[in-house]
Amino acid sequence: MSEFQIYHNPRCSKSRAALALLREHGVEPDVIAYLDQPPSAAALKRLLKKLAVPASGLLRRGEPEFKSAGLHSDSSEAEILAAMAAHPKLIERPVVVRGERAVIGRPPENVLALLD
Repeated sequence: MSEFQIYHNPRCSKSRAALALLREHGVEPDVIAYLDQPPSAAALKRLLKKLAVPASGLLRRGEPEFKSAGLHSDSSEAEILAAMAAHPKLIERPVVVRGERAVIGRPPENVLALLD
């Protein structure tokens, strides 16, 4: 198991670019296909702690699932976490984790902060 993990969507150009950047720096992360195996609300909560952002900071508001899940600007952390667990397209990507730290790879160069 690698010390790096990437929550990856192979159809996303930013996700592919972040993965390529890691590999260019000699890192072969564990690839988590989060759309196929969505993280639970509890796993997302742990991820948010590593990212040091609220649930809204990991939320993709432009996806149709945002509205269909009943989310709005005043949604609670619990509502957002439950929606992201049920509809993983709502999770911003890519997310790269190294130990107790994590970054959102938008732009992909953000992942370089985990290499030091």
